[in-house]
Amino acid sequence: MPHRQMTEVATGFTYTEGPRWHEGRLWFVDFYTHSVNVVDADGSIGQVCIVEHQPSGLGWLPDGRMLVVSMKDRKVLRLEPDGSLVEHADISEHCHGHANDMVVATNGQAYVGEFGFDLMGGADHENGVVVLVDTDGTSRVAAEGLSFPNGMCISPDGRTLYVNELFGNRVSRFDIETDGTLGPRQDFASFGDLGDEPSVEKRLAACTIAPDGQALDAEGAIWIADCVNQRAVRLAEGGTVLDEVSTAPLGVFAVALGGDDGRTLFLSVAPDFDETKRSAAREAKVLSTRVDVPHAGRP
Repeated sequence: MPHRQMTEVATGFTYTEGPRWHEGRLWFVDFYTHSVNVVDADGSIGQVCIVEHQPSGLGWLPDGRMLVVSMKDRKVLRLEPDGSLVEHADISEHCHGHANDMVVATNGQAYVGEFGFDLMGGADHENGVVVLVDTDGTSRVAAEGLSFPNGMCISPDGRTLYVNELFGNRVSRFDIETDGTLGPRQDFASFGDLGDEPSVEKRLAACTIAPDGQALDAEGAIWIADCVNQRAVRLAEGGTVLDEVSTAPLGVFAVALGGDDGRTLFLSVAPDFDETKRSAAREAKVLSTRVDVPHAGRP
């Protein structure tokens, strides 16, 4: 794999997540300062808003208003033109753990993953769901039986949803029906069934990949943040590794493709994902490097 130069885009944060390239700027969240942030063309970083119950996935409605997942109260919030955050959807009835990452389709429908169990509290692993949020804020379960559904992308034609299963050793794909509902789960890349093992530690130890965030490119490959192996990996459908970027000694927990030509890979990195350690330090960053194939789809 080629050696690539890494550039520091943002430093001094607790745990950066949800990077998105939108309207010529990089957006990302920082879990434990509860902030949504944006990096301007000159490299300056501004704070967009504060999400009291911890921000995660970001997306935008067709009219330009931003959506952000509020993790611990299991809601999707909407940023109004006057700067106020309002409730867009309460998805708590569908969630058994924190709400997490999100992708918003071109029509404004949003897909939100959830932990499925109390990860930070040390609970045993249980499968989670993907929640479909309609534009009017109503919600329903779109897919279930997923092992910590995390980073998600939608294909350029809007017909396929890709979902990383962090503790499932696989990346899944779903056909998107005309009403936004999902067809049966299919493998995009699977590295072995982990069954019903309840121990998160044992599941991670058995994983070939631990896919956190993801980004889709114009050749239909997916960059994943392989969070326990300190690398971002570009996967072809079927699981062939096409490219790899090491982030050692830091772990990488989310990725995005952007920049003016779509060929900048942004990486959210930190020493680990331990809530106690990360909230007490400022060791997280966003890095970037150049890749050959540009961004495609959403986000």
